[in-house]
Amino acid sequence: MSLLLLFISAFLAATIVPFYSEVLLASLVLQGEPLFLLWCVATLGNTLGAGVNWILGRYLLHYQEKRWFPFKQQSLARAQGWFQRYGKWSLLFAWLPIGGDALTFIAGMMRIRLVTLLVLTGIGKGLRYAITIGIILAATPALS
Repeated sequence: MSLLLLFISAFLAATIVPFYSEVLLASLVLQGEPLFLLWCVATLGNTLGAGVNWILGRYLLHYQEKRWFPFKQQSLARAQGWFQRYGKWSLLFAWLPIGGDALTFIAGMMRIRLVTLLVLTGIGKGLRYAITIGIILAATPALS
């Protein structure tokens, strides 16, 4: 059950829903859950959540003037700047708290292949979760 909750929280954290998975991840690390399994579940959930933003960018851009649209124009402009400068490689930074979700949205707008999005965001998000787990372990020496 705890792994399912971690998957859901990581998934939601990567979408337009304001959510953080690190607190639950830290709790599960401190409870002694298998680290590799936690890393896999969090990375998979967060990467698949980025796919939701890709779908929004690919199919719902024509609604961007609506008030309910999930991304502000400023956030989209910033992400588009990253994309124009670094191309698909900017997706390695989709884990960033500011602009990361918009990068995955822009990838959908720019018609980047879904497989490319999933691989590049998966690498970046996997590294972020690995570093997060490392920091948690370093902060609690009894677990190391």
